[in-house]
Amino acid sequence: MVYATNPKANFDYQILETYEAGIILKGFEVKSIKGGKVSLRGAYVKILNGEPFLVGAIVSPYQPGNTPPDYDQQRNRKLLLNKKELNYLIGKSAEKGLALVPVKIYGKQGLVKLEIGVGKGKKKFDKRETIAKRESKRKIERLLKKAF
Repeated sequence: MVYATNPKANFDYQILETYEAGIILKGFEVKSIKGGKVSLRGAYVKILNGEPFLVGAIVSPYQPGNTPPDYDQQRNRKLLLNKKELNYLIGKSAEKGLALVPVKIYGKQGLVKLEIGVGKGKKKFDKRETIAKRESKRKIERLLKKAF
């Protein structure tokens, strides 16, 4: 089940490949994510001291009254990857023009997982092309809907 997606991931980046990572969360954060109170807009993955972190994701409190007073909604959350994947992603993030982008948060066998995409930034004309394709697809669907 998908809990949240990053709407800007596929618009701003051309996703070349994806990886699945676990996230270290607190108990009330898991409940909040499963309740859909999470946003990946503006979030990114950063390698700090050889460890991957999810930066900028907002996890709203599940029950604001019961949340610890020092809780930070935008805290950096450590990601769990195996060593081979981690070394590969460290190399890719060091390459020019490539970025590690969170694509979606979803559930798998009761656990919360994050899909990380290795993305290449799109130029302005690429974005315009994406918008034009989307608009033409909508127009065709509208015409087909009217015809039937």
